[in-house]
Amino acid sequence: MTANDAPRIPYDDLREWLARAELLGEVRHVKGANWSEDIGLAAEAVLRAENGPCVVFDEIEGCPRGHRLLLNMFAGKRRNMTLGFPDHLSKWELSDSYRAAFLQDQKNIPHEIVDTGPVLENSLIGDAVDATLFPAPIWHEKDGGRYIGTGTYSITRDPEEGWLNAGAYRAQLFDRNTVGILIAAGHHGSIHAEKYFKRGEPMPVVMVIGGDPLAFFFGGLEAPYGVFEFDMIGGLRGRPEKMVKGPITGLPIPANAEIAIEGYVHADRKIVEGPFGEWSGHYAGGAKPCLVIDIKAIHHRNNPIMLGVPPMGAGPDEMARYRAVMRSATIKQNMTNAGVPEVRQVWCHEVGAARMFHGVSIKQCYPGHAVQAGMVAAQCGGSAYASKYVVVCDEDIDVTDLETLIWAMLTRTDPKESIQFIEGSWDSPADPRLPPEKRKAGDFSHSVAVIDACRPWHWRAEFPPANTPSPEVARKAKEKFGWLLEG
Repeated sequence: MTANDAPRIPYDDLREWLARAELLGEVRHVKGANWSEDIGLAAEAVLRAENGPCVVFDEIEGCPRGHRLLLNMFAGKRRNMTLGFPDHLSKWELSDSYRAAFLQDQKNIPHEIVDTGPVLENSLIGDAVDATLFPAPIWHEKDGGRYIGTGTYSITRDPEEGWLNAGAYRAQLFDRNTVGILIAAGHHGSIHAEKYFKRGEPMPVVMVIGGDPLAFFFGGLEAPYGVFEFDMIGGLRGRPEKMVKGPITGLPIPANAEIAIEGYVHADRKIVEGPFGEWSGHYAGGAKPCLVIDIKAIHHRNNPIMLGVPPMGAGPDEMARYRAVMRSATIKQNMTNAGVPEVRQVWCHEVGAARMFHGVSIKQCYPGHAVQAGMVAAQCGGSAYASKYVVVCDEDIDVTDLETLIWAMLTRTDPKESIQFIEGSWDSPADPRLPPEKRKAGDFSHSVAVIDACRPWHWRAEFPPANTPSPEVARKAKEKFGWLLEG
């Protein structure tokens, strides 16, 4: 990364981000769509396209005029803009530049509580609460209902230690004052809930369903225990994030959020949630009782914008794109922090929702280096949840290219000798391969394959050379004869 590529995040909230995306010419506007089918169909049409447009829905049937929904932030040139980098960087360069700028020497800046902010322009309290006013769509044809929370995150506080968490947990809309909050076991929000329930207390929650893109991204990634995601975002921006004190719960609410729900989660109140088309491309979780938020207040800006980030599954989508860039950077930094030397690339492949299939390239330094790298990559903080396959290659392999990675795996491994397994690893309820008996018992664990696709250390010098071009030859070929592919 050069000095000219240093990050400059050019927005503070979703509206400023949208104005920047408009300048890039990547925003399309749709008026008069319905939430029952049209918005879900649009998601099917655009979310898997690497350069698909951002779509803003307005005048949505059944919703107050001015209530909008935004779809598909992380694609095209706006992908790099969202993280504050120039658009000429490739996805790998973007990921590693983000890591070098923000994770290598991470500095958190505590958030700041201010007296008021745009999120408090309108407040619906008590009998005025009505979550059905917002354009919660039916995203997939077999979904069990409307989902108000896909581009969402929920803020909770540890009742014993006092630290705050912002986690991305999906939310089904049930009625005027009830939405679901689906938190997988082991996530920080679940840890907080268990502590409240053991004390015989409900858990206060703020659920944000429209706001700063960075806040949503960080809500969906793995932050260290005890660290508030908004303090990390403050470190990215170089200044404190401004938040207001929730009038009902006392929890901090981003001052410039679009829509924020305040309420309480009770241990003894659950509603059957789902099914929902999940990130794994299946309806694996089915329909089951889920914790809900008893809504006490809804705050929103004038003409609020709801954020929609539904998982499409069965291939790359927006959720996979942003997670691939940011999770790959996190895993590489985790590996470096753990003492694994000469890690060149890490890529969490979009086809596995940036969770299931990871490629790692290293410059081998000693016997066992590849296995060490694979084991750490499989179980570090950024990867432990729902990983299935980790492939470790030599530095000549571009692991962001799926075909090249598979080629290395096919030609540089012996299946019996090159694969090791980790048993009892942390799995997700969204995994369709989880056996019914384990799911019923609450045993969300599975095995992980670590595949050593490096040239074998002890006879690497005798390994047949590849006939793929060196970077210099590839560059010359493109410069001299790339015109043959044009037109």
